Amino acid sequence: MGNVREQASWTRARLGRGGPALDLLTARFARHEYAPHAHDEYTVGVTVGGLETIAYRGGRIVSGPGSIVVLEPGEMHTGGPAAPEGYAYRALYAAPALLGDGIVSGTGLPYFPEPVLHDRELTAALRRTHTDLSARPDPLEAESRLPWLLAALARRHSASRAADGAVPGARSVALTVRDRLADELLTPPSLGDLAADLGLSRYQLLRAFRTTMGVPPYAWLAQYRVTRARALLDAGVRPAEAAALVGFADQAHLTRWFRRVLGVTPAAYRNSVQDPGR
Repeated sequence: MGNVREQASWTRARLGRGGPALDLLTARFARHEYAPHAHDEYTVGVTVGGLETIAYRGGRIVSGPGSIVVLEPGEMHTGGPAAPEGYAYRALYAAPALLGDGIVSGTGLPYFPEPVLHDRELTAALRRTHTDLSARPDPLEAESRLPWLLAALARRHSASRAADGAVPGARSVALTVRDRLADELLTPPSLGDLAADLGLSRYQLLRAFRTTMGVPPYAWLAQYRVTRARALLDAGVRPAEAAALVGFADQAHLTRWFRRVLGVTPAAYRNSVQDPGR
């Protein structure tokens, strides 16, 4: 991290089409120190380089690479370098309800007695999700991944009582959601709206879907779109046109998922199946 420059970039993701916003921050600082301040949201950060020191709850905490830092709503805090090389981190700012989905209702907001957490699996998942959504803040992907991870954070590390994970009628819930996504693949509905229609929390819907289908909703829809795009490519449609027709943001988005599912690019696939006489 030598010669670190002061830099920070913000990305705004939406949880579902037309849904609430959630901000993502990617920052790398050599000298910058935050003035004391507080947020209305939970701040969930992953330190990716260097060391950061934070004044919090009357003391000081230090986070290093691989640490998760959770700062609760309304808590005053600062932030600055704790080592000559500075510090780098990725953070998201989550409405309290997103972390409360995974705990028993009526127990209040999740409380994190330890603000610096060490959870290798969750750290990797948060960092990967933050990176992906900062590059392409797709609403369904954001709504499928972020609430699930934040609820897991509360269930694993808060002092609040975790909710029972079982969702009655999980298979029926999952199939209902699957059919809605397939029917509306160009403009998929908000998972929050679907959950409300089914009398569930967003976390319960995600749990029912993942348990039944084996993947979160955005990944199922992406694979379904690939299947639809493959049929269009078989018929001679160009990759860029096929991407638009099945709901991918652009050809690059189609290519990324097409390679994940089928191992080749859409153009390579189209060329391999094209009838020479066409």
